[in-house]
Amino acid sequence: MIAGFVMIVAYFIPHTVGWGEAVSIWFDLLAAIAFILGGGNLLKVHLKKVSDRVEGWAYSAITILAFVTMLVLGLGKIGVPPSDAFPDKSWSGNYQAMGVPFWWMYEFVFKPLQATIFAMLAFYVASAAFRAFRAKNVEAILLLGTAFIILLGRTAAGVYLTDFIPEDSAVAGLRTENLTVHLMNVFNTAGNRAIMIGIALGTASVSLKILLGVDRSYLGSGQE
Repeated sequence: MIAGFVMIVAYFIPHTVGWGEAVSIWFDLLAAIAFILGGGNLLKVHLKKVSDRVEGWAYSAITILAFVTMLVLGLGKIGVPPSDAFPDKSWSGNYQAMGVPFWWMYEFVFKPLQATIFAMLAFYVASAAFRAFRAKNVEAILLLGTAFIILLGRTAAGVYLTDFIPEDSAVAGLRTENLTVHLMNVFNTAGNRAIMIGIALGTASVSLKILLGVDRSYLGSGQE
């Protein structure tokens, strides 16, 4: 509670900026400890699944292997050449330097897997969109029409369909690409701002409940 109020005061009162910086350093220390606890918890959970041979334990084994491999490569700086500033120090180089094992694993293992997952998500999004965009009511019709215009405006076919409208005419805004930009800049921006305002108010409300001790669920009690 004290740390939360210190950060609020430091934001509005310039003379207390140093207090906020001190609290930020405390947060960094706690975050570093939390990373260690998180890694230990990950190993504990997945090692138990492997030892108990529960359904899907092979995925847990792969998770453990990947976690340990990246941890050893990063912390041990395996294959990292010395830096130019300290050529006699074997660990002085950057563990993310191009060509080192950690960089290789990140570029040729992690990134392709990440791209694969997002590529698979596209099919789930398309399936969900098909179910959500059924024109059952006025709201669904508006959603369907807007989505169709946006999708059409991002393709060459959409631009070709309205290419007969001159760019310098009074109705140039009806061209698919221009209509798409208008929808994104006006209606989409207005909706995003409304959502962000709601999120900000909700965050402020929850933060005050925690700072004032009304909500203590973060302590693990599950009670307010």
